[in-house]
Amino acid sequence: MRKIMTGAFVSLDGIMQAPGGPEDPIGGFRYGGWAAPYFDEAMGESVGEMFANPFDLLLGRKTYDIFAAHWPYVAADDPIGPLFDRITKYVATRNPEFKTSWQNSQALGADVVGALKALKASDGPDLLTQGSTDFLQTLFRNDLVDELSISFFPVVLGRGKRLFGEGVFPGKLKLVSSRVSGTGVTVNKYVRDGDIVTGSFEFEQPTAAELDRRRNLT
Repeated sequence: MRKIMTGAFVSLDGIMQAPGGPEDPIGGFRYGGWAAPYFDEAMGESVGEMFANPFDLLLGRKTYDIFAAHWPYVAADDPIGPLFDRITKYVATRNPEFKTSWQNSQALGADVVGALKALKASDGPDLLTQGSTDFLQTLFRNDLVDELSISFFPVVLGRGKRLFGEGVFPGKLKLVSSRVSGTGVTVNKYVRDGDIVTGSFEFEQPTAAELDRRRNLT
């Protein structure tokens, strides 16, 4: 059984659009590259750890296009480019005519959810997402993500594509590791932890004021 793992750089207000550069101005986004000034040695180590175990990439088409125009062209001694080149890249696209341009790449086809379920049930390395905000919403809505590595950056962006949109499948997560970089980025790893558990801080016997408040709600 293969796991789907999400890797994301996220602002404090939940935005993950174009962290590495201005290549995604969709929606009038003006802050492409907002994550770059926060990278230090600790951030480099956390990224290295994310790529340390065997994995295949799982990408939305826009992120695939960005990666395919960059990583095959880096120097041979780059720590990421040759790795991305040789692993399998699975691409989610709504375009039935889409042709992959990067070696070891394949489209997931028209039934993306069905293809993902089949991949999860197959043998092979885990599946790691990078970027792919729109595609992530499909994963979250269909409860397909097993593990999240989220780096929260100390910046508020105000608008842009968000990690979690409407219709996310509800569930509880368990924090299994956390570290803080020298630039104030918190790098957190979460795994699924069952259904949401609720509780209440209310008095066992509501006050008269509370009962009035409830009546006013209706």
